[in-house]
Amino acid sequence: MSGDFLQPVRDFLGVATTDAWVQAAVADVPTLLQDHANCEKKAASTAMNMLFRYNDREQLQTELTQLAREELLHYEQVRVLMAKRGISYKPLSASRYANGLRQHVRTYEPAHLVDLMIIGAFVEARSCERFAAVAAHLDDELKRFYTFLLRSEARHFTHYLGLAERYSDEPIGERVAFFREVEAALIDQPDTEMRFHSGVPIPQVAA
Repeated sequence: MSGDFLQPVRDFLGVATTDAWVQAAVADVPTLLQDHANCEKKAASTAMNMLFRYNDREQLQTELTQLAREELLHYEQVRVLMAKRGISYKPLSASRYANGLRQHVRTYEPAHLVDLMIIGAFVEARSCERFAAVAAHLDDELKRFYTFLLRSEARHFTHYLGLAERYSDEPIGERVAFFREVEAALIDQPDTEMRFHSGVPIPQVAA
């Protein structure tokens, strides 16, 4: 996939998705779609939680309301694709990605809000980058769907980053650099299962 609007996303991330992750994702489309659905639902929930927590921040209210609406629409669209393919919805364990980022969030304001916005930017940027990485290797229907999602995820990334800059008392470059290293390590480290935001899955060997 190509496109000038993707370059800022790639520049923002510390590492690129590996071919090994793409191969693992393409080999298990049902899990890819199901975890993608979970990610969209969690993204909507995260935005909604911040709408309630920071209901005095007008710009945040405006941008995250739209973002939450789009994430729920994407969740619905993934569920439709799953139903068409006979993929039943079942519980999946979460990847360590989100908790690995959130454990570094500062506890005082506005630093807490700023860190959440920066993490949101990385989550959306990684989603966008992975949509682009995997799309060309999927069937035509899924290729169209993931290509369609690219611009909205890139837009979500810029919304979160812009909100971090807006509400920070100081330049955010140092915190962005910190979370870039954390996020890159989470993506580079091996995982036992394939998830949308996992590292490369390494199958466990039975004892």
